Amino acid sequence: MTYRRAVIPALVGGLLVTLLLWWAGSSAQALQLRGAGGVFDIDSMNELRRWLAPWSYDPSVPSLPGGPAGGDPASGAATRYTDLYRTGMQIRFVVVFAVFVAGALLLVRRIPPTRGRTPATVLALWAWGPVAGTLAVTLSAPWLIASRGNGSYRLLPQLAGVAASSGPVVVFVSLVTALLTVAVARVTAKGEEPAARQSVPPRAARLAASVGTAAIALSLVVLSYERVAAAIQTSFGGSGLLSEPGDLLRQWLLLGGWSGPGTAPLGDWLLYRAIDALVLAVVWWALRLLPGMLTRTTVPGVVAGAICATVLGLLVSRLLLTAIDGTVGVWGPVHLFSRLGEGVPAAVTFGVVAGLAAFVTLRLAQGRRTAGSPEGSDGVSVTE
Repeated sequence: MTYRRAVIPALVGGLLVTLLLWWAGSSAQALQLRGAGGVFDIDSMNELRRWLAPWSYDPSVPSLPGGPAGGDPASGAATRYTDLYRTGMQIRFVVVFAVFVAGALLLVRRIPPTRGRTPATVLALWAWGPVAGTLAVTLSAPWLIASRGNGSYRLLPQLAGVAASSGPVVVFVSLVTALLTVAVARVTAKGEEPAARQSVPPRAARLAASVGTAAIALSLVVLSYERVAAAIQTSFGGSGLLSEPGDLLRQWLLLGGWSGPGTAPLGDWLLYRAIDALVLAVVWWALRLLPGMLTRTTVPGVVAGAICATVLGLLVSRLLLTAIDGTVGVWGPVHLFSRLGEGVPAAVTFGVVAGLAAFVTLRLAQGRRTAGSPEGSDGVSVTE
């Protein structure tokens, strides 16, 4: 798909995700009305308020750990803090729009929603939404932290908390946005000749997927083990504004967390490990199909695809984890989706690593096959 045709659905998607998040943030005040208690129980209300707070322009809604921004409303300092908070929110919405448009433009061009590719386009755009939300809350964090009047206190742990705060609301908004963006893209793609599927040797595709998945396993299996995670948490020092980097490192390096069976029943431990294995299976399968889905194998396309594959695996795993841990019956049905959006910062970090590793492996495997075998040019599409 040409840039001229792809930019229209990308802009529509960016506007839609921004407006839906703004509307969701504006709805946070409705949960504080007296009648809201008759619709939701107190636990569900608190959970919904946590989802919506990162996107609320109202500084009285606590969007950062530690309570609402500002101070005494009668003081001039409180007014300045409120203005700073709203500036941070403006930056947040601008960034989420810009990042989503950039990603959607790349994904719609490289995975156009033509016959056989439409489900992949929807899933990729859906997964890109939480990435845009995470980058938006992270890049706007300095303004919002400063608006609390204590920006110099434990800055890096505060940044870690903000990076993890985009919340499940972005996941639901992204799903709606992905569906409508693909619908617009199918309209703009009419009259254009469908791009042919790339012919990729299956062995090269499997090898590239395996190398990319190994990069994800480095975070999910090795770094997320409790002793390694504890070392990451405590082994790095710092002073002043850069003190206590452990929380921030864990947010951007760890896709999960696990330990040995210990005192827990072995069956439960194996069930949780099976969910971790499912994440790797989703990533491997997506990376295997990715070269055949792309209209052109480029570094940005493969990296974006790897990030989206990792986010999709995390969404599935977090939903399953909440369903089996028994907390839904205690905290209410809203809690079933409370973990959606967790781990996205680390998915961005290791998705980039996995995408680069998969791209290099794919190029090397294809080049070796072409140079060493007369059959190298007779590749078979990995989607067949």
